[in-house]
Amino acid sequence: MEKPVQLIDIPYEPGVKMIDLMRGNSRIEAKVLDQGFVALIDVMPRLVPQGRTADYAIARAARVSYGVGTKRVSEDEGLIRYLMRHRHTTPFEMVEFQFHAKMPIFVARQWIRHRTANVNEYSGRYSIMPDEFYRPEIEDVRTQSNSNKQGGGKSMDEQTAEEFLDFLTRTEQSYNDYKTLTGKGVARELARIGLPQSIYTQWYWKIDLHNLLHFLGLRMDSHAQFEIRKYANAMFEIIEPIVPISCKAFMEYQHKALHLSALEVKAERRIRAGESPRKVIASVFQNNRERKEFSAKRRRLK
Repeated sequence: MEKPVQLIDIPYEPGVKMIDLMRGNSRIEAKVLDQGFVALIDVMPRLVPQGRTADYAIARAARVSYGVGTKRVSEDEGLIRYLMRHRHTTPFEMVEFQFHAKMPIFVARQWIRHRTANVNEYSGRYSIMPDEFYRPEIEDVRTQSNSNKQGGGKSMDEQTAEEFLDFLTRTEQSYNDYKTLTGKGVARELARIGLPQSIYTQWYWKIDLHNLLHFLGLRMDSHAQFEIRKYANAMFEIIEPIVPISCKAFMEYQHKALHLSALEVKAERRIRAGESPRKVIASVFQNNRERKEFSAKRRRLK
């Protein structure tokens, strides 16, 4: 006869009271855009020793080879900053977040490109799509960027912006036809294809901290589209109290850091040795994009 499994509760520090990182809330929500939101609905670990945050799980995992011991929060911080600085990413995967988010479909299509999460989306095959559409504020209607083929630039003139908003109004009117045709029996899976990308969808999205920080690093960047950047900023604000040490290290060593390629280091050394910056840049880099990127980095250092 097999012996029953023995359950052993080994607290991080014996006798320490455990606290709920979500403070007893079922969700921590932030409103985004006109009708969207992002909400944290669970985190792992959810219970941590009093006086600590979920950062402790990262430090604990990193120390697994020689035991947890009774390390202080200050020692956890030093270790986490070392891990972030040297790109030792596995311990950050020990913390997971589950979000419920509502966003326009065009934002969702950008978001889903990050394939390192588990996701389950509202289905337009099973259910009628909601009568909810994203409409930007007039000042958020942007011109096409001259320097970024995939991005927007400054605010559009008011008259053209009004024309764009009128265009959105006409596309939203397709919803009336959608409801009429589904009412007549047209399959929902077909009827939905006539709806504009501004209609809202929603999903549950679960991801570990390492991959979430990678997502945030890209989507909080000033080059990311304004609308998805709003979601990324909201998510960062939600997780920051839960993993404050990791978030601070992320901002200092990754998001606000300046990374130089081998070619850029070579060019900078030659310039500091006294060579003409213009000649060095022209000779080291093969195309204008690389030259512009290096020049922009040098401006940040001034």
